[in-house]
Amino acid sequence: MIMQRRLAYLLIMVLLLAGCGGGRPEGNLNVPAKDVLDRADGVTTISFWHSMDASNGVALNKLVDQFNAGNQGKIEVKATFQGAYDDAITKYKASVQSNTTPSMVQIYDIGTQFMIDSKQVVPVADFAARDDYDLSTIQKNIAGYYTVAGKQWSMPLNSSVPLLYFNKTAFREAGLDPDDPPSNLAEIRAAAEKLSKSRGGPIQYGFGAAIYGWLLEQLTSTANQLYCDADNGRSGERVTGVDLDSPLLIDTVTWWRAMINDGLAVNTGRATKDAQDAFKAGQTAMTLESTGSLKSFLAAAEGKFEVGVAPYPVVAGDLQPGAGPSIGGASLWISGPGHTEEEKEAAWRFVQFLSTPESQAFWHTNTGYFPVNPEALELPVEKEYLAKNPQFQVAIDSLNATEVRPTSTGCVAGSMPQIRKASEDGLERVLIGQDPAESMRKVEENVALTIANYNDSTG
Repeated sequence: MIMQRRLAYLLIMVLLLAGCGGGRPEGNLNVPAKDVLDRADGVTTISFWHSMDASNGVALNKLVDQFNAGNQGKIEVKATFQGAYDDAITKYKASVQSNTTPSMVQIYDIGTQFMIDSKQVVPVADFAARDDYDLSTIQKNIAGYYTVAGKQWSMPLNSSVPLLYFNKTAFREAGLDPDDPPSNLAEIRAAAEKLSKSRGGPIQYGFGAAIYGWLLEQLTSTANQLYCDADNGRSGERVTGVDLDSPLLIDTVTWWRAMINDGLAVNTGRATKDAQDAFKAGQTAMTLESTGSLKSFLAAAEGKFEVGVAPYPVVAGDLQPGAGPSIGGASLWISGPGHTEEEKEAAWRFVQFLSTPESQAFWHTNTGYFPVNPEALELPVEKEYLAKNPQFQVAIDSLNATEVRPTSTGCVAGSMPQIRKASEDGLERVLIGQDPAESMRKVEENVALTIANYNDSTG
């Protein structure tokens, strides 16, 4: 069934990408004249598709309302929730075929190469060049993720950094020093042996994290290793393979299985919410998650236990200077074909508004996502937030210490969503008893076919 679903997806992808050359508007990929809105009559309306719901959606809508109020009579942004990231990109692909793309769309990080290949978007770097807009105001690692072959294609909105979260209270009760948290997998295991009830510790399991491919990708990044070939696709050459059966990843999944088999960790499955809930409930003492979870972890732990935060671990040894994790999240893409010059310019102005220090300070303090504009951290509201939530400083320091390299900016491949799911397939099979090397070798072979089919479809 898994292979059938994968083949069905590939057929859809081939048809979508093959159809990109016909039946839809061509051209219109250049930036408009700078004064196009000044010469326009009436209100220019831009449609904005996004994937922010619940409190994140509330915060985004407040920013939309603020922008609309400041541009009344000239620009109106109509924001529409399109479901989770996977749902949004699926709807976007359908909109390409029907010539009904939105003026602007939020797409998750691993959709970057597909968006470039769609030939539907105007790079933000082109707008920036026209206006002498300084893209270096965007945090270097975050901008680096959305930069391919030297060009920044989209503007980051919500970015997150992976961290090791731990229960400081449980650490103290187990005789561990909460000021010296684990920094590699062996140290996580050593701490879990004292934390887990099966070894006489204070809580049920020392460790628990979701079966989430992003977490495996991060361990290659902190090890300063490439996840994909072709410099993770960063040089402009196509990714043709992923090293899923590398010694590093085999060691990782083997460690993970031993942790579960020895009663030191719990298998919470693929749903990140389940792993988050286990940590919030005090069932697990350590977990791997993004900065986006910090706010909810602190709220859930209030009055129960103290939340600790540490840099994302390495598989073995110590973190090399300049090495570190890559970011996650999503960015904003401006559509070209099928849209007026006024729409493109209005979308660019909205993108700039969302990237201001003031907007990013509001966004960060209300959502927990990393502020993509570091100048936001200098505002009083941010200083107050960091004083109350010093744990977030760990994320700031971790990201700033990481050099922008192909190894630290993530793999950009058109089939990256399928690559991530394949890595999860491999890890899941290992956790239920399959041989680690064999399981990861098989998923690497399957991924090679997926990548080849995608690359063939894009020519």
